[in-house]
Amino acid sequence: MNLESPKTTINKSAKETFDFLSEVKNFEKLMPENISKFEVLDDDKFLFALKGMPEIVLKKKEAISPNKIVLGAAGGKLDFSLTADITAISENSSETQLTFEGEFNAMMAMMIKGPISKFIETLATNMSVVV
Repeated sequence: MNLESPKTTINKSAKETFDFLSEVKNFEKLMPENISKFEVLDDDKFLFALKGMPEIVLKKKEAISPNKIVLGAAGGKLDFSLTADITAISENSSETQLTFEGEFNAMMAMMIKGPISKFIETLATNMSVVV
């Protein structure tokens, strides 16, 4: 399953956007309102839960300054990644798109497609406000 957020314009340079997303603690500011738990586990790993959903642990797997950050599932039953692609538009603005990729059986994919799409769209929307 491959899902993409809309592209979001951010009034910060690509480097500033990259630096913000490189700090996993900053993801708490991007989370949807229905978050029930957020905990930084170490410098590159955090746990979060949305109401009615299981806890998910994400770990920073790759960081290519200033264009790409890849977070991946750290343990658990599901293997997936969340990639932020950052493109410089000008000296003081950048564009970011989030991509969710994971391999799920058809039943699981059908159940999580809607919530995951909404989740990455919320993260992207909040980036334009918070970063």
